[in-house]
Amino acid sequence: MSLRADYDCIVVGAGHNGLVCASYLARSGRSVLVLEAASEVGGAAVTREFAPGFRVSACAHLLQMMPRAIIDELSLTAHGLKLAAADMPTVALSADGASMNLDRQGLRACTPADADAYEALSARLQRFARALGPMLGRTAPRLGTDSRAEQLALLRLGWQIRRLGRRDMRELLRIAGMCVYDLLQENFASPLLQGALAFDALLGTNLGPRSPGSVFTLLYRLSAAANAGRFAPAQPQGGLGALSNALALAARAAGVTIRTDAGVRRIELEKDRVAGVRLESGEAIRAGLVISSADPKTTFLGLLGSEHLDAGFVRRLTHLRTAGLAAKLHLALDRSPQFTGLEPEALGGRLLIAPSLDYLERAYNHSKYGEYSAQPSMEITIPSVNDPQLAPAGAHVLSAIVQYVPYSLAGGWEHGKQKLLKLAVDHLEIYAPGLRRSITAAQLLTPADIETQFRIVGGHWHHAELALDQFLMVRPVPGAAQYATPVDGLYLCGAGCHPGGGVMGTAGRNAARTILARAA
Repeated sequence: MSLRADYDCIVVGAGHNGLVCASYLARSGRSVLVLEAASEVGGAAVTREFAPGFRVSACAHLLQMMPRAIIDELSLTAHGLKLAAADMPTVALSADGASMNLDRQGLRACTPADADAYEALSARLQRFARALGPMLGRTAPRLGTDSRAEQLALLRLGWQIRRLGRRDMRELLRIAGMCVYDLLQENFASPLLQGALAFDALLGTNLGPRSPGSVFTLLYRLSAAANAGRFAPAQPQGGLGALSNALALAARAAGVTIRTDAGVRRIELEKDRVAGVRLESGEAIRAGLVISSADPKTTFLGLLGSEHLDAGFVRRLTHLRTAGLAAKLHLALDRSPQFTGLEPEALGGRLLIAPSLDYLERAYNHSKYGEYSAQPSMEITIPSVNDPQLAPAGAHVLSAIVQYVPYSLAGGWEHGKQKLLKLAVDHLEIYAPGLRRSITAAQLLTPADIETQFRIVGGHWHHAELALDQFLMVRPVPGAAQYATPVDGLYLCGAGCHPGGGVMGTAGRNAARTILARAA
C-alpha cells in the first residue's frame, strides 16, 4: 500500500445505514468512499425483478422507522423519494371472513368491548414510546465509567422515564420485562385482536408470545416509530430500492464516492491501527477510518480477523445470537387476490395472519426443534395495489414475511424449501381461496438465502437478535457498543449496533456523530 491516504473514511457496505453514515461524514467535510460488494446499493433494502415484469422489495418491504429528521436533513424527497402509500392500515385476517380493521371504526364494529381498552392501552404505550424514543437517536451511554458525559447521558435517560409521572413510570417498569401474552390477556378478550397486537412484538424475533421480554420488543418497535413520527407503515413508490437510490443520490450530492461490485476482502492494519482496506480484486485503498455497516460477525471475524482481537471479545462475539427466524415470500399473480370478507380497497394495507395468542405460540414451538411452523404467521402486502408499476397491467405482486422459519432446518433446506413454499401457499389459500390458480411465479427466501444474497450472517435483518441482553449499551457486545471498536480507527454503523435493525438509518447517523465528536 502507498503511504498516502486515499480517503479520510471508507464505509464498508452501501446499505441504508452505510449511506446515511457516509452522507453525514461527507457533509462535515470528510472525503468518503463507500464500497459495496453487490452490483447495486441498498443492502437488504432493494427492489428486484423476481419474475418477468414483476418487481418487489426483496427483503425489507415497508418504511416506518426512518426519522423524518433524516429524510429532511438529507433532502431525500428532493432526491426522488416518493410514497405510493402513507399511513397504511392494518387488517387482522380471519379464515371465516370476519376480519378486523385495527382502527377505531373497525374495532367498534368487531369487538366493542375491547375498543375502549385498545385506545387506552395504545395511548399509554405511545406515551412510553415517546419517552423512550429519543434514546434510539443517541449513542448508548457507557456503564462503569467516571466520565461526566456518560453519567449525564444515564441521568437524561432516567429523567425521560421519570417525566412520565409516578403512575406511568410504575406501569412501564411493571410491563417492560413481561411476556406480551400476559399483557394482552390483561387488556382484551378478542383472540383476533390479541394475536394481531402480539404479532408486532414478535415480528423478526426469536420469541413467542409467552417469552419474557416480548413486551420490550413491542416497546422498541413503537419507540422507533415514535422517533420517526410515523406509527403506521408507508410504502415507497418503486419499493424500498427507491429509498436506497435516494440515499445514494444524497450521498453523492454531499461528495461521497460510491463504488459497487467492490467487495472488501479484509480490513488492513498498520501498527494495530486501521490503515484502509483490500478489495477482493486485490486493490488496496488507504484511509484513516473504516466504518463497517456489515454485521458484527462479518466485520470482526471475516474482514478483520480474530487474531487482531482479545480472546474474551471474540468469545462474546461468537456467542452473539444472529440466527434469523423469518422467511420472505414473493408471488406473481395474474389477477388481484380475493381474501374472504375483505373489501378490495383493504388490499392496499398490511394484512396479518395471527388469529390468536395460542396460534402464535404453537407456531413458535416448532422453531425450538429446527422446524418451520406447520401453521405460520404472516405479514402480507400487495404492493402493486398502491404502486401499479411493480407488476404488468392487471397483474399483482404479493409479498409476505413468513414466521417462524429457522435458519438451520432439521433435514436441511435442499428438500425443505419447496415443502415450505407449498405449505405457505396452502396456508394463504385458506384466507384467499383460489389464490394458487392465479400464481404465475413464486420466490421464497429462507434465512439461509437471506444470509447468502444479502451477506448477513444468520440471515437476521437486525444483524443480531434484539433482546434485553443484546440491546442499548451492550449491543452488539461490550467493547463495541458505542460504534467504536477495540481496534483504533474501526467503527460500526450497521443494524448490529444500537439501536438495531429495520429501515431506520439511525445507527448510521449515530455512528457518524460519534466519529465527528471524537475528532472534534
